Amino acid sequence: MEDRSAKYRAFYAQLICAAARTADPRIEQAFRTVRREPFVGPGPWSISFGGHTYVVTPDDDPAFIYQNTLLALDSARGLNIGMPGAHAYWLSGCAVREGETVLQIGAGSGYYTAILAHLVGPCGRVHAYEIDQRLAALARENLKDIAQVELRERSGIASDLPSADVIYVCAGAAQPATEWLETLRPGGRLVFPLAPEGVHGGMLMITRPGEGTIWPAKFLGRAQFIGCAGLQDADAGRRLAEAFAKGWESVKSLRREGAPDETCWFAGEGWWLSTAPAPVLTDPIRPHADITQA
Repeated sequence: MEDRSAKYRAFYAQLICAAARTADPRIEQAFRTVRREPFVGPGPWSISFGGHTYVVTPDDDPAFIYQNTLLALDSARGLNIGMPGAHAYWLSGCAVREGETVLQIGAGSGYYTAILAHLVGPCGRVHAYEIDQRLAALARENLKDIAQVELRERSGIASDLPSADVIYVCAGAAQPATEWLETLRPGGRLVFPLAPEGVHGGMLMITRPGEGTIWPAKFLGRAQFIGCAGLQDADAGRRLAEAFAKGWESVKSLRREGAPDETCWFAGEGWWLSTAPAPVLTDPIRPHADITQA
């Protein structure tokens, strides 16, 4: 069965990198290397594509889990291992490098934690946060043999977060947590779903500049996630839904000071997104509107 799994993984890695339109061989190698079986549990499995209903596989053939689909961890609660093509694209966008320190908020059962660990390599570090007790227990077991991963069974919104080069968030929020912005190193990238519970929002990447309060920002595509506890706001969710309905590709910067002006796309409390660029732009990456859910 291991030989079959290796064959499936090789095809799967090529498939999702094609869907993500990434030519980064390190991302393909990560998806080729990390086995999905431990992270999804025993089959049969419930799978879904985006907002469609779950379909139960006829048996536990691992071929069913090496598809570009959502895999349910708890179908009743809508908890999934996210769509791999979407994550491959977002990971390509934030360009995780070997030796970097990554914070992952919302580890689930640990599958994308393992992918991140492969990308940072043995000299890097992944601090993974999972607030759900059952999922954290699964992740701890699944990741126990990966030395560069530290799993923390608590919220990823706290004042004692370690400094990071990348913060990769797998839970939807109505705003970026101040703690995330403060813990980023200069040049660090925060990638999170600006998508409160129930809102089809977007995966936003914010890069911390060397100085100043105007940060380069761009949407990497549309996204919808389970909500991040502590970062929900019904009014902001309503306004964000209206903003996304009018477009999202023009966002170029996050402003942490000053009153919103005519370039404002969306304003939160103490921050706003602008269609005007920051003084220093990140490397360009074309938004990919076809990738929607994780």
